[in-house]
Amino acid sequence: MSAVPPRHPPSTRIAVLLAVLAAVTAALGATVLVRADAGLTVRQITVDGVPMTEVRAGPPNPDVRRPGVVIAHGFAGSARLMRPIADTVARRGAVALVFDFAGHGANPARLGTGTSPPTLAADLDIAVGHLRTQPDVDPTQIMLVGHSMGAGAVTRYAAGHPEIARTVAISLPEAGELPPGRPSDLLLIVGGAEFPGFRRAADDAARRGATVGRRPAVVVPGVEHTSVLFAPRTHEEIARWLPSVDRDGPPRPFARLTGAALLLVAFAVGLVPLAALLLGRRPAVAPAVGGRGAPAHAPGGRYAVALPGAERVPVGPALRGWALLGLAVVASGLAAAAAVVLPTNRLPLAVGGYVSGFLLLTGILTIGGQRWLPGGTRMPVDAEIGRRTPARIAVAAVALAAYAILAVALPIHLGLTSARPVGARWWLLPLVLGACLLFLLGVEQVAAGRTWRRALVVAVTVVVLSTAAVVGLAPGFVLLVVPLFAVLLGWHVLWAAVLDRYAPPRWLPAIVGAALLGWPIAATLPLT
Repeated sequence: MSAVPPRHPPSTRIAVLLAVLAAVTAALGATVLVRADAGLTVRQITVDGVPMTEVRAGPPNPDVRRPGVVIAHGFAGSARLMRPIADTVARRGAVALVFDFAGHGANPARLGTGTSPPTLAADLDIAVGHLRTQPDVDPTQIMLVGHSMGAGAVTRYAAGHPEIARTVAISLPEAGELPPGRPSDLLLIVGGAEFPGFRRAADDAARRGATVGRRPAVVVPGVEHTSVLFAPRTHEEIARWLPSVDRDGPPRPFARLTGAALLLVAFAVGLVPLAALLLGRRPAVAPAVGGRGAPAHAPGGRYAVALPGAERVPVGPALRGWALLGLAVVASGLAAAAAVVLPTNRLPLAVGGYVSGFLLLTGILTIGGQRWLPGGTRMPVDAEIGRRTPARIAVAAVALAAYAILAVALPIHLGLTSARPVGARWWLLPLVLGACLLFLLGVEQVAAGRTWRRALVVAVTVVVLSTAAVVGLAPGFVLLVVPLFAVLLGWHVLWAAVLDRYAPPRWLPAIVGAALLGWPIAATLPLT
């Protein structure tokens, strides 16, 4: 097979138009995010080490007592993930309180082993106690709302505290610990596309309280474990379950997601003008070795540039498709099995330790294995730098990596969940980024500048990681984060294809992709 033909970058005019489009889209996204807080009073505090956010419709009024709602997130979630629910109940007249459990969001404390029920109960008790002391909250009308791990925490807490007026459990993991009939007023919500175990838990909990109090079970069609939090039906059911309301209005669960999505689009489009600014036009191509007027191809699909006194780079044969697929399967399969015993599995980052070890070993095996495959090539020396000095390449690498971090962290933090490192996450971050970098260097080496090869390798990686979770090699929670993992890898494939048009050194797309993939892993998964 011949090397990859030259792909020219967009013209200057197109780059300018995309820069304008990115700026307009970013401004629109920022406007949507600002308007999401319209009419709300938000106060962020920390009580006994637990970060909390109070949400009210209007300023506090001690002369009017309102219901209080404590909202607990699930495993690998955060207070920011639950903000849309807090906004909904606040707009209906309640005082909402969202908080970060230990090991999550802005809470630098460690969660402990597993879901650590005592730690969850202690944090929840601090949140409930704080809300009760607010002058505009009726302490007899406290409602608890929890999702997944948080659903288990609030139902256990309400079962032991009969003064809790009402409880909502979204995606309750299991109901075996609930005493019959307690808590009495319990609303159970589950997504129609969730794993069957969540539906069974809701049905079990409903049966246990059928003769005492109220225990309706609501199935929200078409949503899974995370999207159930943003379903309008979920918000309407929670609002109807409030002890009392003095306001009305439709919920707006997608307001923050919409603003964040617009920011993502702006950052995605903005890569083109930024790459044009930092990398410039593609360098001129040298005449081919042994050919007339044809481009000389460096191994791996790169184009050699005629540098004064530079030796021309010989052409290496491309990896065959079947060999590439076999390498990806073998490397990721061995990595999935070995990651269980790697030292990374001892990192205080739930799920992230296994995933980091898996990516690290997959990268090592991919880089090493491609040398022995039929048609394998060695990593070439990038002769295509041309007019670009090493300093310019270094500046471009740093700027593009920083841009990638901003592109993934800012929209996630503003519209979905906390993506700002705290505590041990700061020293875990370079370790996770390093593992992602080695993995993507392996991907780039066997992809050889071909987008379909990148897509093939990352697709195999996602399938193997999912299979490892199904058979018990990887933590079961991996199945819930695989969709996000696949989206981030797909994002890398697209951005790498854009950067290819500027003939960067092969390691540059890997650095940018590592920032996209590694930051969410290190910043969002729980500290244990």
